[in-house]
Amino acid sequence: MEHVCTPLEPLLPAGNLKYCLVILNQPLDNYFRHLWSKALLRACADGGANRLYDITEGERESFLPEFINGDFDSIRPDVRDYYASKGCELISTPDQDHTDFTKCLEVLQKKIKEKDLQVDVVVTLGGLAGRFDQIMASVSTLFQAARISPLPIIILQEESLVYLLQPGKHKLHVDTGMEGDWCGLIPVGQPCNRVTTTGLKWNLTNHALAFGTLVSTSNTYDGSGVVTVETDQPLLWTMSIKP
Repeated sequence: MEHVCTPLEPLLPAGNLKYCLVILNQPLDNYFRHLWSKALLRACADGGANRLYDITEGERESFLPEFINGDFDSIRPDVRDYYASKGCELISTPDQDHTDFTKCLEVLQKKIKEKDLQVDVVVTLGGLAGRFDQIMASVSTLFQAARISPLPIIILQEESLVYLLQPGKHKLHVDTGMEGDWCGLIPVGQPCNRVTTTGLKWNLTNHALAFGTLVSTSNTYDGSGVVTVETDQPLLWTMSIKP
């Protein structure tokens, strides 16, 4: 079975993907409002609520999340009180063995089932800037997400998108006009022993990708508008977004 995806479709004004939105504790980008307006369900992971609160000053009642979860070590007291007063659900998830992002996905999946929502993808804002350990924690959550939800998880921040490709065949449409110049395939976690691609300037044919040998970074497209990837292990796809 081939998995077909247009990674940047959530950013398109005419995009048809049905998605939920997760906000992490990092600066929100210009496309925050567009993503918010079309999301079926919206959630903040702990300090992500601070970011939402600050960027929506003067219009906060139009930007109320369905829930805020976490161990609440980052959310400011005034922010917590505000959203509680507006009826937003605050869900304590104190488990220190998992990040607030991971725990947010667990709560989100339960909400999707409870509401019987038809969702194509989960879009996450944040998680790719600032502290390197937190960036790696975001990537780790993508691996954990496979046991939490059947939905693909996309992370967006600034000019970058990341999306974990599961073993198998994938067709990525990269013809929205919002794609930047670069893309890459990163074998995080374990080597990928057989990777084959089309649609890239530098394609792979049954290549092994692994840290210490070959990692496909600073690649780009061949102009066809479609990239195919076949991999035997989970493989991180990353691509740039035009400013």
